[in-house]
Amino acid sequence: MNVVQIGFGFDEDLASPEALLARYGTLTGWSDALVGAGARVTVVHRFRRDDRCARNGVDYIFQEAGSAGRTLWSRSAKLRRVLATLRPDIAHINGLTFPLQTWLLRRALPAPTALVVQDHATGAPAERGSPPIRSLRHLVRRFAMQAPDGFLFAAAEQAEPWRRAGLIAARQGVYPVMEASTHLRPMPRDEARARSSVDGRPAVLWVGRLNPNKDPLTVLDGFERALAHLPDASLTMLYGADDLLPAINDRLRRSASLARRVRLVGRVPHHEMTAFYGAADIFALGSHHEGSGYAALEACACGLSPVVTDIPAFRVITAAGSLGALWTPGDASAFAAALVDVGRRDLPGERRRIGDHFERALSWSAVGRRAMTIYEEVVARRRERD
Repeated sequence: MNVVQIGFGFDEDLASPEALLARYGTLTGWSDALVGAGARVTVVHRFRRDDRCARNGVDYIFQEAGSAGRTLWSRSAKLRRVLATLRPDIAHINGLTFPLQTWLLRRALPAPTALVVQDHATGAPAERGSPPIRSLRHLVRRFAMQAPDGFLFAAAEQAEPWRRAGLIAARQGVYPVMEASTHLRPMPRDEARARSSVDGRPAVLWVGRLNPNKDPLTVLDGFERALAHLPDASLTMLYGADDLLPAINDRLRRSASLARRVRLVGRVPHHEMTAFYGAADIFALGSHHEGSGYAALEACACGLSPVVTDIPAFRVITAAGSLGALWTPGDASAFAAALVDVGRRDLPGERRRIGDHFERALSWSAVGRRAMTIYEEVVARRRERD
């Protein structure tokens, strides 16, 4: 299988190919997983200049992005020519936000080449501007999005708003596959607790932005209620963005039990995250929506029991709630009940079970195998039509 991944996005601040690949860990992880599953993989990505490199059996071709003043057609012409000469079995575009570029690419590719587009936390389709502008933009987008043969989402339900909006047609397949995984694995528990200073029975870990979507205030409310049943529990919160930090500090000041049992750590370098995951027992998050859930994947890789919201991406990660527990977004009582339930389980046994599930269903090797199965099906369907 000859696979080409395409990145139409352009980051002006990235000065080297190495910097681009370091930023896009999902791109390199997905590519490496495909190579591991037996594919020949080339990545073509917009960049500030033409360049090339090879890494782990993957060829990376960087194409000069073009002047902002030039037309969409001319800016992507070189990139389309390169893609056409590669003659892939399947072209894989990253992101649902490039419908016109996708349509132009379809016209440049050989007819037998299948084309898929992968969602990366785009959310539901939104139209902006005045009603006439929204209507025109929708019509153009709807026309352009007929080009792909299929679409990849972390959960099939995430495609439903796009179907309802007429942006994904009935003839176009929707294929569930996790957009990412992780190479993180747990370190020995004693070492992890010594390095992270995480304690508690159980030790609950939050990893996520402090914003309304992640909903830390609901988690704090539920955690306070759960302390009546789990008095030795602790909650450690790691975060980068801190939009709701003033409200969280105020909430802690108003609750002596929360002030004693909640620790706000803030930003932690990624290479130190293993110690926090290794020291904790339970991973908690209050998300109202997620494209996939990178932190939840990392937590499962390290064996933490996920107590997360009942949303499509988390249903996939938890095998429909058979691992850890799911709860209704925004419902503090539901979170408290789920946390108490999981906190009373045999957590060492759960750690082993979740780790086994991760390796089998959520690891990069599992993602690579699933992607190849999808590619083979999409290519076969296209060739049958042609």
